[in-house]
Amino acid sequence: MTGRASTSAVAIDLWTWDLDRPPAVVANFAALLAPDETARASRFVMARDAGRYIVARAGLRVILGSRLGIAPAELAFLYNDFGKPRLAPCDMALRHFNLSHSGALAMLAISDRFPLGIDIEEAKPLKEDIAGYFFSTRECASLDRLPRSGYLNAFYRCWTRKEAFVKAHGDGLTIALDAFDVSVGAKATLDLGRLDGEASRSGRWRLFNIKTPVGFQGALVALTGGVPVQLRYHRWSGDDVPRESLSCAAARPGYSGLPLHQNDDTRPASA
Repeated sequence: MTGRASTSAVAIDLWTWDLDRPPAVVANFAALLAPDETARASRFVMARDAGRYIVARAGLRVILGSRLGIAPAELAFLYNDFGKPRLAPCDMALRHFNLSHSGALAMLAISDRFPLGIDIEEAKPLKEDIAGYFFSTRECASLDRLPRSGYLNAFYRCWTRKEAFVKAHGDGLTIALDAFDVSVGAKATLDLGRLDGEASRSGRWRLFNIKTPVGFQGALVALTGGVPVQLRYHRWSGDDVPRESLSCAAARPGYSGLPLHQNDDTRPASA
């Protein structure tokens, strides 16, 4: 579904796709990945997790490539010191995008104009109450006032809102999650008053609720500067990858496929 942006609003496009695919499809998608992506996929312990990572990265490449008119396998990514990606060369027309995936779901946010960050999380039951380790005093107090029936979704609303801001900012874990405040209720608010250097920019950042399937929570943050924004939702089926893209990618020097049937007892060096 695609929403129509008004003439005065700037569009941010949000793409969603499913990550659980048949092994043969995953193997085809693996041909689109760069060597560093293939290496990371091979370090996952579980084949399911490797497959989900491959489909997430392939979807990113297909969607961005389609928008730019570039073959998915030909896209090159650069990363800052905190892991935030950008396309190479740096003067590429599409400057701002951010990917998040959790469980069997991926979401990609794209803007031609605004730095942004997106985060989604599958709202799994918490093994322990970890809010006090990451959230601000104000946020913890808000959560503590909720009935247990509403706590889990509120926790993940808070978590994804904070992660989306950190990803949009681009400085990674140099920003402590408890150094700024977000709302935990249905209304999305962002307060950067306690964050060094950001108090004067609070009005320029905007926090959005985003539509997610049942069982997930998600948030988007963009440096809009107060400009009106229209969120446009799309769904990628995974069926529109040109065969020539797959065959050309598989023919690249050094491509040897990805081992998807690993020993599940082998712990990866990193994931």
